[in-house]
Amino acid sequence: MKITNLPECESLPVAMKGAKGASRQLPIGKTDGAPNFSIRVFTLEPGGHTPHHIHESEHLNYVMEGSGVAMEGDTPRPISKGDFVLVTPHEKHQYRNTGTEPLVFMCMVPTEFE
Repeated sequence: MKITNLPECESLPVAMKGAKGASRQLPIGKTDGAPNFSIRVFTLEPGGHTPHHIHESEHLNYVMEGSGVAMEGDTPRPISKGDFVLVTPHEKHQYRNTGTEPLVFMCMVPTEFE
């Protein structure tokens, strides 16, 4: 069993092409012995965004703080604290912080996509 607290997790900038003002933490992952799923936490500064991209696997997301939009293809969908988002396999998506505070969301993926 592993118990951790988010402030204890290292925060690294998102290095993917197309990302802006984005950082990532990995509270639970394969190095912790998680055999199937990893939990990542992304923070987007105001005006920041993830790349507009696709994945082979679904992503399960939970908005922890802030507000913004989740792009469903080219369609913006408003999101805010407390929202859950399912991104299906091969669905083009992007998260954008359109608010004035950081947008923080949890993203659970299979460990191979960590």
